[in-house]
Amino acid sequence: MGARQPEMGVSALLIDHRTYTVKPGTLKKHMALYAEHGFEVQKRHLGEPLAYLLTETGDVNSYVHIWAYESAADRAQKRAALQADPAWSAYLEKSAAAGYLIRQENKLMLPVPFAPIKR
Repeated sequence: MGARQPEMGVSALLIDHRTYTVKPGTLKKHMALYAEHGFEVQKRHLGEPLAYLLTETGDVNSYVHIWAYESAADRAQKRAALQADPAWSAYLEKSAAAGYLIRQENKLMLPVPFAPIKR
């Protein structure tokens, strides 16, 4: 199957839905590390996230963040700039050394025409 084409009147949009799972008891520490060293540099390259959410029920050791891009090319360009930023590399090293993160799941999604994403 090919990529779905936007219908007339619907702007192209690609949603990057990311779910992360951390070791039990480390969510607050992980969020503090990200808030101090990761969020601003990520926001500088990717823009404001559509949502950044902590799990209230279910797997309470997980969180979700959602980023919106105009297209796959827009996403690739912005993520390449992020990966090339020394401040992001420094955050990734700090995060790896802390060892809080145990799982990451990424889903690239497209909005349906009858319920568009409000930006």
